[in-house]
Amino acid sequence: MYFDEFDLDDRVLDGIDAMGYTTATPVQEKVIPPIIDGKDILACAQTGTGKTAAFLLPIMHRLITEPHDTHKINSLIIVPTRELAVQIAQTLEGMSYFTSVSSIAVYGGSNGALFSAEKKALTSGVDIVICTPGRMIAHLNMGYVKLDAVKYLVLDEADRMLDMGFNDDIIKITSFLPKKRQNLLFSATMPDKIRKLALKILHEPEEINIAISKPPEKIVQEAFIVFEEQKIGLMKHVLSQKQFGSIIIFCSRKQNVKQLCHELKRARFSVEEIHSDLEQEKREQVLMDFKNKKLKMLVATDILSRGIDIEDIDLVINYDVPNDAEDYIHRIGRTARAATDGTAYTVVSEKEQRKFARIEEVLGKPVVKAEVPAALGPVPEYTPKTGRSGGGNRQHGKKRPGGNRNNKPSGNNNNNRGGGHNPQPRSKSNNNDSGGGRPKP
Repeated sequence: MYFDEFDLDDRVLDGIDAMGYTTATPVQEKVIPPIIDGKDILACAQTGTGKTAAFLLPIMHRLITEPHDTHKINSLIIVPTRELAVQIAQTLEGMSYFTSVSSIAVYGGSNGALFSAEKKALTSGVDIVICTPGRMIAHLNMGYVKLDAVKYLVLDEADRMLDMGFNDDIIKITSFLPKKRQNLLFSATMPDKIRKLALKILHEPEEINIAISKPPEKIVQEAFIVFEEQKIGLMKHVLSQKQFGSIIIFCSRKQNVKQLCHELKRARFSVEEIHSDLEQEKREQVLMDFKNKKLKMLVATDILSRGIDIEDIDLVINYDVPNDAEDYIHRIGRTARAATDGTAYTVVSEKEQRKFARIEEVLGKPVVKAEVPAALGPVPEYTPKTGRSGGGNRQHGKKRPGGNRNNKPSGNNNNNRGGGHNPQPRSKSNNNDSGGGRPKP
């Protein structure tokens, strides 16, 4: 289903276009319409199924199309961790670029200046607050936060919040809310304790269950564990050691696309780049050359992971670890289509290990760790659970000389709209980051 088919305001669609998305995930298809209709939702959906956009988009739509008090808090999204609060806030920043929707992330562990900024936003009014329970309780206990105008309440990863002991905090926060409001509860699992919480908070909810799709078994998946500065050297080695047909390399940032493409061109690879800074005509020509096999390799942002039909891809490389499992599956799903096999490599830096481990958890099994050539020097241990490699400091944790295929994971597994990008409004003739506009059904 295409986002054009939802009854979303054009300003919301502009933001979706600027981020390069065209088609909705299953959870978005099932959740967005009833939220627009004002129904409460009880959804079982894992991280990586696209649930963040599933609740952000219709809430944004309702905020900009229905009257509300801009000097009050209108929406409250409660999450278990500061990392998730920041991630949702960043997603919202991009999606709300063309709207007047204001937002702030409120979470613990920050300094006094940030606490003061949170207090100012909470007292002067903000459309959407993304918060952790403990931090919101701290503000509420000081008496200046008024939640009497909240129209939309979202509990995200509710099962995790209960596992962390936040049940009483959630009940306390909701006691400050008006009785008449829309409630949306998302949980990866649906144990009895979640249903008991739902009975206390939700009103005649519509129940939705979504299981994340898994990549085809015929895709050979491997991961290289390296330091960030070893990535380009690894790419040159991998691409020169084995002959593949068509190759797509995905980067999460445009600057990485540009740098990697430049280095690969210097190494005399047949490669071009695709990202939103290119003129529409240039993007179309590069894509045409790639489809016609005149060009062997593309380095791209996620504009190629969704909504663009390119068949016969032999190798997909994640130069940067995708943000979540849904993006990972969309990226590597460009290969192994129809009756063909395919290969997917992911390059995991020391700072990306935890993110990749979360993807492995959704996949239900660890991805094989491929051997890194000894010529690149020592590489980090894969220790995402300990956090040793999360800081990017070579002095912490052990290093291993080259890779080891047996080195597997231990488990089974603000209203600042710059955002570092400059999206353009939707246009039939030039639609940035969507490869030529949203495809029509």
